[in-house]
Amino acid sequence: MEDRYEQERLKKRDALTAMGIDPHGKTLDGIRPIGEVVSDYEEGRAVRVAGRMLAQRNFGKAAFVDIHDASGKVQIYLRKNELGEDAFALFGQLDLGDLIAVDGKLGKTRTGETTVFAADLRILTKALLPPPEKWHGLRDVEIRYRRRSVDLFANPDVMKTFQARTRIISRIRRYLDERGFLEVETPMMQPIPGGAAARPFITHHNTLDMDLYLRISPELFLKRLLVGGMEKVYEINRNFRNEGISTRHNPEFTMMELYQAYGDYNVMMDLTEDLIATLVEELHGTTEIPYGDATLNFARPWARRKWNDLLKEHAGVGLEDKEGLRAKARELERDATGPAAAVADRLFEACVEDNLIQPTFVMDYPVEICPLTKTCPDNPALAARFELYIACMEMANAYTELNDPVEQERRLREQIEETEGQVRTVDEDFLTAMKYGMPPTGGLGIGIDRLVMLLTNAPSIRDVILFPLMRK
Repeated sequence: MEDRYEQERLKKRDALTAMGIDPHGKTLDGIRPIGEVVSDYEEGRAVRVAGRMLAQRNFGKAAFVDIHDASGKVQIYLRKNELGEDAFALFGQLDLGDLIAVDGKLGKTRTGETTVFAADLRILTKALLPPPEKWHGLRDVEIRYRRRSVDLFANPDVMKTFQARTRIISRIRRYLDERGFLEVETPMMQPIPGGAAARPFITHHNTLDMDLYLRISPELFLKRLLVGGMEKVYEINRNFRNEGISTRHNPEFTMMELYQAYGDYNVMMDLTEDLIATLVEELHGTTEIPYGDATLNFARPWARRKWNDLLKEHAGVGLEDKEGLRAKARELERDATGPAAAVADRLFEACVEDNLIQPTFVMDYPVEICPLTKTCPDNPALAARFELYIACMEMANAYTELNDPVEQERRLREQIEETEGQVRTVDEDFLTAMKYGMPPTGGLGIGIDRLVMLLTNAPSIRDVILFPLMRK
């Protein structure tokens, strides 16, 4: 079918060339965004607009067409007597999907619709494939993700989502810049993957003849900057994890990670709550927003709950009962092997996470699953860590960072002895940097993709990543 459409449009392209018209046009000065033209309407004002033709209604010697750009759409009225023979002949070679420019004056039709009454028409690009048909067009989710270039102009809500994503990231930057944080960049190719427990992607540098790893986290490099005297740093960039794909996971994803010297996880909690609540209020003008079937309330303060208390409440067993943890895991057909803390973590995922709908800070995790975290002052068995859950999703992860190099080395070596199927190497350079003295620090990571899902009511991470990874 596409081949037939393409052949028909190639003939029109050739006809345009025979008319002395470049079917792929040229740039023009003075083009105004359609949204601006419509919102600043003034009867009789001369304007130049450009966009993609996505609807047309022909009446012989006159026609209405709708053109769209990133800011909106406007109706164009084309009349042979006004355009002249040549320009109206050009219109006869146009199809839906073509990009055109129009000069004319603003007015209203009898139905009151803002319209550009065209005095001149030019083609900017001849489309060789048609856009999706209005009512039965680009609805298949799989095709939408694969053909994002079409998805963006065929589905206006998709364009709005990605415009919102840009605004969200821009606002996060402004929020942190205003509070004295420095935005930095750290290596995406690393000789040793570190900062999180995950399976990395491996590549090879030919000149140095060495394997490198796409980073799973920027953490260990950002902490080096704290040693160097950069006391408030952040990075918004890609992480890569060679693991599963789901509605909440993409192997390449965007993280915001920050560190603040002389802070702790309580400081990070306050910052996280203020940042996200500010984004919600600025984007939506309210503290309550829909997500799926739920209504989320971001009015402050948010709930702060202990990890073990939630585990007891929803799984019926706590960290203190090691045999009870394993029995419960077997009952739920979960892996009951390994350290008790790891079993408890699996139970938390199975029994607790789906109950965390409203914004909830989950605090004080088992120290065994937090190798980069300081212990709680009143209980050395617990790590001073929180995760923020909203709509049953982990949105943020924060620590009071471990800054004792001796204890850090012990925990890292202990962790790699218990880890299978992943790179088992301690970052000695990071440990050396710590020995020069890292200040007491609070650290925070927020998954940007999930945050955008939340703020735009998107059900899948693929809806907020322009080009998600897909099977062939």
